[in-house]
Amino acid sequence: MLNRFIYSCVFFTCFLFLVNDANAQDPKYSTTSKGAIREFEEGIKYYDSKNAEKALAAFEKAISKDSSFIEAHMLKGDVLAEMQKFPEAVESYRRAVRINPVFFPKNLYQLGKLEFKIAQYADAKSHLLQFLSLSKGAPEEMIEKSKSIVRSCDFSINAMRNPVPFDPINLGAGINTEAGEYYPSFTVDQNEVIFTRDVKDSRAYVGHQEDFYISRLKDTVWQMARNAGAPLNSANNEGAPSISSDGRLLFYTACDREGGQGSCDIYLSQRMNDGSWTRPLNPGPPINTGAWETQPSFSSDGKTIYFIRGVYDRNRKMVQDIYMSTFQEDMTWKEPVPLNSLINSSGKEESVFIHPDNQTLYFSSDGLVGMGGLDIYVSRKTADGDWGEPVNLGYPINTAADENSLVVSADGMTAYFASDRAGGFGDLDLYKFNLYPAVRPSLVSYLKARVIDAVTGMPLAAKFEIIDVVSGKVVLSNTTDKKRGEFLACLPSGKNYMLNVNKEGYLFYSDYFECKNATDKQHAFEQIIKLQIPKAGEGVVLKNIFFETNRFELQQESNAELNKLVAFLKANPNLKIEISGHTDSKGDVKANQLLSENRAKSVYDFIVKAGIPAARLTYKGYGDQKPVASNDTEAGRALNRRTEFTIL
Repeated sequence: MLNRFIYSCVFFTCFLFLVNDANAQDPKYSTTSKGAIREFEEGIKYYDSKNAEKALAAFEKAISKDSSFIEAHMLKGDVLAEMQKFPEAVESYRRAVRINPVFFPKNLYQLGKLEFKIAQYADAKSHLLQFLSLSKGAPEEMIEKSKSIVRSCDFSINAMRNPVPFDPINLGAGINTEAGEYYPSFTVDQNEVIFTRDVKDSRAYVGHQEDFYISRLKDTVWQMARNAGAPLNSANNEGAPSISSDGRLLFYTACDREGGQGSCDIYLSQRMNDGSWTRPLNPGPPINTGAWETQPSFSSDGKTIYFIRGVYDRNRKMVQDIYMSTFQEDMTWKEPVPLNSLINSSGKEESVFIHPDNQTLYFSSDGLVGMGGLDIYVSRKTADGDWGEPVNLGYPINTAADENSLVVSADGMTAYFASDRAGGFGDLDLYKFNLYPAVRPSLVSYLKARVIDAVTGMPLAAKFEIIDVVSGKVVLSNTTDKKRGEFLACLPSGKNYMLNVNKEGYLFYSDYFECKNATDKQHAFEQIIKLQIPKAGEGVVLKNIFFETNRFELQQESNAELNKLVAFLKANPNLKIEISGHTDSKGDVKANQLLSENRAKSVYDFIVKAGIPAARLTYKGYGDQKPVASNDTEAGRALNRRTEFTIL
């Protein structure tokens, strides 16, 4: 179908200026050749009846009769552009402009736009600046668009002079086939990927449809991908998956489904203990509406989702922006809000990806300064929690074509994307490349743990929380896998974290992870956590109780741990405990004894003040009498400096 936009912008506007009044019998053209005019007007009839091939042939005949016929060159360029023959369209407009650049200044605008589209940035800038100098009376929208493209031309010229490192590597035959593979999503440990594949399907109306495939990494090689199967996959299309960091939740897009809110909705499925997936659930409003919701990205905090929402404006033009929503304590989704105007442009946004650091956002847009089409950008959270100025990833990651679907590994070193570049297996393939430092996210480590019964060794379904030690805010709250007792959690660098694991009928478990300094995937934390049934003599080391050196005043960072202990005692009103303080062997024995006793008393006082009866508590300092490690190393001495509680 012909694109009526150029027709209306060029042809009708042109003829408003170029013909005599409506009653005139002889329109004034730039040619006096009756044969050329006859062919040209024949071409207009074909053009108006949406017959591009015959229209093009007629305009070429008109030009053959008079090579200086500006209008014929213009309309020939129009038709060629609609036929996606952009270089030929550019040449037609150039001929019109060379004949007379001021005859119809909007030719310069059309020419500049097309030159920008095919990456002829210097020429595009020159012609658009010329248009702006002659643009008196032109629509404001056209003027602003011209200025925007000129800025993008300047950026693109500079970007091509200063290319960024980019060396894509195909992910291999385990993932890529002659079919199209795209939209990958990885677990935080980078050991599993789920992606979309365009597969042949006789059940589908068009003979093919999209399904999810899953592959696991073994010895640095992606294994043969398997179809995710029902109920995720169906005879309809499924696409744009976003798997949670631990691999247990999957958000994705499906369209035109029974019970859907709009044309395309976001759906949710949960992986069961046996590896199967639950029947997809449509979360409904406010996530899904009568608009178009797609391309979700689920944050590592376990409660925030980013997605694309497309709505039609009053001109029936689709407007696509990035929205976000959070899952609330009352088990409902908060009303989604669009991201700020630095991110959401007057163009369209696509392919949003929130990195596991929860501070870095990657997305595509055709409305920001870039190289043409969709470019990929990165934005970082500012001190006030909003999103900062987007940065274009540069050339050759971005080109004049559309670039999207970028995801970045948890360690920030590797980016993944889909491309149909030469040398692949067929259609779109998945590739990876080393992401250059300036656009990397914050480094992220992760905690991979298994919770078991301390006596039987059986896996336990327990609740766990990752807490920011300084703020006391819960970063992630979830339960372990019931069958294996496992969980996987992100630990973004720049903060220190407290882990609390608890299950009814067991003592809680406490741990501390120092991530204040940047760490990476190679320094991931892996643990087996043994929960104990409360009985006399059993105890827990409180690893998140903090004091300054040689002092006994509790630091504020201790509050999260102490509040957990208070909650545990309230939930178990029959328990009595002893709070004990311990030191290493350095320094004076008597001073250490006194320090350990004062520290134990500080904890005792906090708990009593929180409402636990003093009759249920005792405290004692043991100094260096009960070491749990050697005092000959700093690591051992750090373990010996501790606060515990023991059941009496």
